[in-house]
Amino acid sequence: MSKNLKTDSVDHLFDAILCLENKEECYKFFEDVCTIKELQAISQRYEVAKMLRENHTYLDIAEHTGASTATISRVNRSLNYGSDGYDMVFARTHIIKKENS
Repeated sequence: MSKNLKTDSVDHLFDAILCLENKEECYKFFEDVCTIKELQAISQRYEVAKMLRENHTYLDIAEHTGASTATISRVNRSLNYGSDGYDMVFARTHIIKKENS
């Protein structure tokens, strides 16, 4: 984990997110915290990661999500060299089974 990421402020934000109990509360909180564009960008990256794990091509992903190839590449780098956060969430939500599982 990046040393720049782990701060008291980020800890407080994550504590706030962890106390949310359902999607409606998530919508209320994130609508206040994020701009619509920021939330769309985060959700787009999540969809890109999902589609990459499903072995879709960059072209398919770009057409379906509207993501640029730069964004798709960045997400792919996170999937391959990141902290496995996407795969952890995919496994817990049963969206995608990791090939090595």
